[in-house]
Amino acid sequence: MFFDLNYFLFVLIPGLLLMGLAQWRLRSTFAKYRQIANSRGLTGAQAAEAVMRAAGVYDVGIEPIAGELTDHFDPRAKMLRLSEPVYSGRSIAAIGVAAHEAGHAVQQNVSYAPMSLRSGLVPVANLGSGIAPFIILGGLWTQITGLAWIGVILFAGATLFALVTLPVEYNASARARTLLAESGLVTRDEYGDVQKMLNAAALTYVAGFAASALQLLYYVMLVTGMGGRQRDE
Repeated sequence: MFFDLNYFLFVLIPGLLLMGLAQWRLRSTFAKYRQIANSRGLTGAQAAEAVMRAAGVYDVGIEPIAGELTDHFDPRAKMLRLSEPVYSGRSIAAIGVAAHEAGHAVQQNVSYAPMSLRSGLVPVANLGSGIAPFIILGGLWTQITGLAWIGVILFAGATLFALVTLPVEYNASARARTLLAESGLVTRDEYGDVQKMLNAAALTYVAGFAASALQLLYYVMLVTGMGGRQRDE
């Protein structure tokens, strides 16, 4: 499987290109808007707190973490973890990223269904992305079609996780933009810049789903072909 030319041509290389382009777009957009100060002079941490307060969220903390673009919301700890350029930065990029993560806290507060579904899929996604390819490979080597299909189903769980992530991320960005505007934290021009920043971030999730879907399709075709060969024999 891993030495199949079709895998490299139609799965691995396109997937890497999609992810690479999305990451390049995100980093270049972040670098651009990191240089532009927001008119209110807010840090990312202050913007995130203001967004959460505007939505009635008072039980989520905010703390800095190392790295760049490592920002995330931990729903179990009820903690926003913002990278240093975002936590203490006073740029358009900082308030955009921080508000997006705050949007996830708002989602948890209102019990947004796709977010709950995604949280439930985390163990399945970890299992599917970790061991499913080896189970499929084992089924192909041993010619046990049922085993290979188990691997495919497990990997489908990881692909489903990537699919469910899309509405979760887009909704968090939509909440962020709305709350930033309604709270008067951004001007009309800044609203457009924040949207560009968040759109660039969203592309990484689209690319991730596309790459996972390509790989899942390849596995399905591979195992289906294996079953066809067995019937011919």
